[in-house]
Amino acid sequence: MSELWRDEYKLLEKKLAERGLDGKQIRTAIKNFRCETPSWGYGPSGTRFGVFAQPGEARTVWEKFEDAAECHRLTKVCPTVAVHIPWDKCEDYNKLKAYAAERGVAVGAVNPNVFQDKAYQFGSFGHPNKDVRKKALAHMQECAEIMRATGSDILSLWFADGTDYPGQDDFRARKRRFEEDLKATYALLPKNARMLIEYKFYEPAFYGTDLPDWGMALLMAQKCGERAQVLVDLGHHAQGVNIEQIVATLIDEQRLGGFHFNNRKYGDDDLTCGSINPYELFLIFVELVTAEAEPKTLPFPIAYMIDQSHNSKPKLEAMIQTVEFIQSAQAKALLVNRKKLNEARAKLDVVGAERCLTEAFNTDVEPLLKSVREELGAALDPVAAYRSSDYHERKSHERSGKAVGAGLGVN
Repeated sequence: MSELWRDEYKLLEKKLAERGLDGKQIRTAIKNFRCETPSWGYGPSGTRFGVFAQPGEARTVWEKFEDAAECHRLTKVCPTVAVHIPWDKCEDYNKLKAYAAERGVAVGAVNPNVFQDKAYQFGSFGHPNKDVRKKALAHMQECAEIMRATGSDILSLWFADGTDYPGQDDFRARKRRFEEDLKATYALLPKNARMLIEYKFYEPAFYGTDLPDWGMALLMAQKCGERAQVLVDLGHHAQGVNIEQIVATLIDEQRLGGFHFNNRKYGDDDLTCGSINPYELFLIFVELVTAEAEPKTLPFPIAYMIDQSHNSKPKLEAMIQTVEFIQSAQAKALLVNRKKLNEARAKLDVVGAERCLTEAFNTDVEPLLKSVREELGAALDPVAAYRSSDYHERKSHERSGKAVGAGLGVN
């Protein structure tokens, strides 16, 4: 690999100093950043409409953790793996915890599934039938026990609940059911664990979704307790929604729990993060890194997690690519000259304030990222390193049997 990036990094260091930025502080923030990858992103969980098998993709939870460990080995910033139950159900979770540790990773967020079973056709926590709600709560209890066994400290909740037609059910009654069952779920959490409530404005409910937006998720979190927070999925908004403003509001309310990183063109497309609207991701990170630099702004660390599905791209390669892009967005956000930005805002200099952002966004941060990766012991170019290795070829040979344990989609 060419060493030209070292000279480019020296030039960038000089530019940062000229802008009055603390290069050491920026490097530290990049080095400390961690992002969780999802087990379902490595396996045969294609779309809501079909599963398209790929050579070498993980077929079991054990193989998913193998791939996640390879992603972490190349990037050094993905030490935890989110699991989806029952997609990742196994007989011995202590064994899974040990298996992960042997490979340098750990079990991250536990994601219950209350949308695939036939009993949930008309909802789970929002269902009019108390026996269905009882079944959903029993699954939450199961997931809480899995958290205790694996050491997970996050329960990540997404619900497909809603109605398709006017008059189908009572809005207020469904809200009360949700409130009651979310409070019951909160009580099941292991000590010091958090519950993150995700929202989505449509699909599969096409008339009224029970948790349609960040306001409803925030309301429910506030009713449950301080360890209940909001989970923002970048693909779960209507076109044109100002996600960075939502992020800023949740930060100010101290209820931003985490992110599901992905991207979309139309709806919840679960595309590779940054593939469609990189400037939006940058602007979101501007809010995030500003808050993280302020003492006592965030009561809990923000949980950065990937939630996406790939049919066109190879699973592991696409995951590594996403991690790289998230790092790039964070690095660029750290390059914003906030002193200059605040001065422009105070003077109502709209153009000057925007130029502070575009100056950072247009900066080539690859030399900076390579310098940090070298210090972390990661591959300087993780995607290229993966492509030049024999990992995919070996796993394609080892996993040549029939795929098993496929999920039907992602949330």
